Amino acid sequence: MNAPSRVPASSKLIPGATGDWEVVIGMEIHAQVTSEAKLFSGSSTGFGAPPNSHVSLVDAAMPGMLPVLNHECVRQAIRSGLAINAQINLVSTFDRKNYFYPDLPQGYQISQYKSPIVGEGEVTVDLGEGESIVVGVERIHLEQDAGKSIHDQDPKLSFVDLNRSGVALMEIVSKPDLRSSEEAKAYVTKLRTILRYIGACDGDMDKGNLRADVNVSVRKPGAPLGTRCEIKNVNSIRFIGQAIEIEARRQIEILEDGGTIDQETRLFDPSKGETRSMRSKEEAHDYRYFPDPDLLPLKIAQAEVDELRAALPELPDAKKTRFIADYGVTPYDAMVLTLERESADFFEAVAKHGDPKLAANWTINELFGRLNKQGLAIEASPVSAAQLGGLISLVSEGVISGKIAKDLFEILWTEGGDPRELVESRGLRQVTDVGAIEKVCDEVIAANPEKVAQAKAKPTLIGWFVGQVMKASGGKANPQAVNDLLKRKLEI
Repeated sequence: MNAPSRVPASSKLIPGATGDWEVVIGMEIHAQVTSEAKLFSGSSTGFGAPPNSHVSLVDAAMPGMLPVLNHECVRQAIRSGLAINAQINLVSTFDRKNYFYPDLPQGYQISQYKSPIVGEGEVTVDLGEGESIVVGVERIHLEQDAGKSIHDQDPKLSFVDLNRSGVALMEIVSKPDLRSSEEAKAYVTKLRTILRYIGACDGDMDKGNLRADVNVSVRKPGAPLGTRCEIKNVNSIRFIGQAIEIEARRQIEILEDGGTIDQETRLFDPSKGETRSMRSKEEAHDYRYFPDPDLLPLKIAQAEVDELRAALPELPDAKKTRFIADYGVTPYDAMVLTLERESADFFEAVAKHGDPKLAANWTINELFGRLNKQGLAIEASPVSAAQLGGLISLVSEGVISGKIAKDLFEILWTEGGDPRELVESRGLRQVTDVGAIEKVCDEVIAANPEKVAQAKAKPTLIGWFVGQVMKASGGKANPQAVNDLLKRKLEI
């Protein structure tokens, strides 16, 4: 079966010795469900606890223990499906996926196979410069996580930590609609944003709460799908991009040398910049799926689905559209401002105080830039929305200039305080007295006669004079007044 026809941009094709190749990518995102308890037991899902301290008899697969479904996890899966316009299946079933590994105490994983809780949906992904793609989602199903094998504690022994055993996961399976590493990274970023907006998953990849299995194949443009290889458990968006690039190159080299691609599961080693074989890829029949006899079919009332739909927050795409319409910001700025729900809320609180475009500029360039530089989340910002809004008001009112505003921002960041009070107490108010500004302009002109002649021949040099006047006034002169006076005095 061929992937959906989409004419690939030439920039997304990979050149090889025998011509261009197209990479085809499908993703299986494993997102840990936001819930205080596990999928089938009351054990805590807290991160960072001592090994095997969050393990019930059910998680450890003690004989006679029966799973009891956590309905909050069901609700989060439904909300996730609704957020991507997916079909919600009112009847779904849990199955046993049989495989044997030391960190899987039951010898099987409770998952969903033929009848998942969420059916087909889609995610619109912005790629920048006005380009976007729609990525189909095949299904979202609930399943329990495995434990963790630990091999670096003893030279001869391996240990098992079952704290994660039984933690609820949503597996979000995309269709093979992605055609480059950049598209794949953008898709994961967008899906992570949606899940964080609705609170269904915190998206913390450092803790393994969101990770990806990446299916990669290559083909000549327009040809049938090639044999895919699955790269397991990639827990960084940057690594996802690297793994795809490296795996696509590996497959192209093999095919161009006359070889064939073996369907297999591989691991990505970022330190070596390579993927390596882990095992041959299993098919569904290898797992011997069958309905879990301990769990009845899951039946959801349409009324509950409607209730969850009505309670969803404003989602990123809708918020972005509203920001463009209501605040007049650019599509790019709207995208940056809505990447995180907390950032969007912060911006809206700032925009109440003055010019929304000015608010967007200061929020993105000054605040976000400083937060990123210091590795801080928006919740930890030393400058509150009210303080930044106050600064915006002072600029909008002409009380302070843009240069003074940057000095004031630095004071707010390091010392705090009320912006308006700081301006008065520290003498930062902008000079609007035309007579005082004119005196400085005259002094600068008198001191630079050769520049005056040059400016008359090349009017753009007025910018140099503006800079000198602003410097001489300590940045307090009104820039527009300075510009107007200099134009008149230099007869430009």
